Amino acid sequence: MVKNTGQPGYLQIADDLRTQIRGGALAPGQALPSTAQLAQQYDASLSVVKMAVGILRNEGLVIGQQGRGVFVREAETIGELAEPDLRLVVRELAERVARIEATLAELTTPSSRKAPSRRT
Repeated sequence: MVKNTGQPGYLQIADDLRTQIRGGALAPGQALPSTAQLAQQYDASLSVVKMAVGILRNEGLVIGQQGRGVFVREAETIGELAEPDLRLVVRELAERVARIEATLAELTTPSSRKAPSRRT
């Protein structure tokens, strides 16, 4: 079931399916439940489920076969795709930028600047 966590439902579903794939609950070569079944399971719309499955396709975890369904890719293929989660990388980068901006703000505030000394 999709929870009201602030994270979009399609990302929650993709995360759950990804965990099932990596944990072995959805085995290599196994078909994912149909879009309608996933929508019912997660209490989500068909479009939300399609977006979640699309993420997994883009990550290379599943592959669609016309007229047959969507299947978990073979284990050796999944092992090659052990790249970091892009959302995590972006979040860490945003935190680094925020720290840099905060430091710059401290350095450029009027109270941190020294008044120029005048010699006459």
